[in-house]
Amino acid sequence: MVVYDLLILNGFVVTDKETGGFDIAVKDGKVAEVVARGSLESNETGKIVDAKGGMVMPGGVDAHVHLDEPALFGKGSSADNYETGTRSAICGGTTTLITFAPQRKTEPSLLATLEATHVRARGNCYSDYSFHLICSNAGPQAISEFPALRSAGISSLKIYMTYEALQLGDMEILDVLFEARKNKIVTMIHAENGAIIDWTIKKLEEKKLFDPKYHVTSHPPVAEIEATYRAIALSQYIDVPVLIVHVSSPAAAAHISTAQKKGLPIYAETCPQYLFLTRKDLDKPGFEGAKCLCSPPPREGSQDHEAIWAGLEDGTFTVLSSDHCPFLFEDTETGKKSVISPEFPNGHFKYIPNGLPGVETRLPLTLSANRLPLQKFVEVTSTNAAKLYGLYPRKGALIPGESDADITIWYPEGGLDEFALKNEMLHHNVDHTPYEGRTVKQWPRYTILRGEVVWDRDGDGLLGKKGYGKFLERDVSTLKGSLKEEWNVEDF
Repeated sequence: MVVYDLLILNGFVVTDKETGGFDIAVKDGKVAEVVARGSLESNETGKIVDAKGGMVMPGGVDAHVHLDEPALFGKGSSADNYETGTRSAICGGTTTLITFAPQRKTEPSLLATLEATHVRARGNCYSDYSFHLICSNAGPQAISEFPALRSAGISSLKIYMTYEALQLGDMEILDVLFEARKNKIVTMIHAENGAIIDWTIKKLEEKKLFDPKYHVTSHPPVAEIEATYRAIALSQYIDVPVLIVHVSSPAAAAHISTAQKKGLPIYAETCPQYLFLTRKDLDKPGFEGAKCLCSPPPREGSQDHEAIWAGLEDGTFTVLSSDHCPFLFEDTETGKKSVISPEFPNGHFKYIPNGLPGVETRLPLTLSANRLPLQKFVEVTSTNAAKLYGLYPRKGALIPGESDADITIWYPEGGLDEFALKNEMLHHNVDHTPYEGRTVKQWPRYTILRGEVVWDRDGDGLLGKKGYGKFLERDVSTLKGSLKEEWNVEDF
């Protein structure tokens, strides 16, 4: 008789491939068996979790999270470090984070950036974690380090088409894409046209329009649409997979869908802020709208929301990430209110720390909306991210003998009364949530990481310990890559 470490009984299991009434056995941190309900003897284990008919899913994988980042421009500094951010993640059902290791323009080495980020994360994490390198200095040293990054378990990086402190020109982007192709690295692209944004900001400043709501105006849809099309064109030229991050514009999504239908390895990400927030959320009295300020900004309203939901349903969007980028609202030194002054009593939108929290609310808000088929929900919030970033089937799946026992257990129908979300319920180190007061109908009842129950909402709440989270060395993406083995400039 096998003695299991944990049994999860009476659950309605949902993966990207199937649903059904199954029991799960866990041994040595791995999924050992997934069998029909009632097939496992309860005396084969010392610990049992009764799902009571609730949904049992692979733990969430959030592949777009900013934690403990140095100030890259302006005064803004991350409110969450690796302890508080990963703590918040597991309380919201996410067991794996991929955060960013940001290289400054003045720093030639990506490997040095990686090691500095390891130092900030090591021993501090409640969830498992890995890193994307942000490449803002694509000089010879950084480019030469791509093979070493792969050896260190890094299989993705991010580049920017905007922000002076991070932006790469098209020639630099081509250098990055060319080397990424050779090393089977997925390149994430922040696709907004920096020149359009800077020019629009200049025009707003000429009219002395500074309030938070003008951030939306300064990032017009055309900036995202043009840059998305250009990113796709550059990717097609080099024949290399890319992921367009945090897409907010339905027109940009249409460019992505067209490229995908041509068979190009173009992937896309969107975020809850583009499903639940609109530009009106930035147009609030005084400085209040700054709580919802992010880039790209939320768009017009329900029509745009519907288009983004449709993109999740039809596969245009490969992943739904949080883009958790937290700043304290009341902090006048490194938070949102650091831009308030006698000259700018409502701040200046250009300098407001740019981003919002969401690592804990990503899964509950999306599931509560009841818009996605359950298997699609698992696909875009867990499985696809694991596949895209070289973690599958260890993460994002419940495959016996292969998958870590990372599991989120939700409430059965009628098992949780709906409630209004309040920031005081959350476990981040942020003094607000942009989703304050929104009705939530689901929340993780249990979160399990490598066989350990780390969150028990009806019991003692947070059970996980700082330092239990492990760094994950990643392999190459299992999604479609370059179409040809070799790239030859003479082909063009």
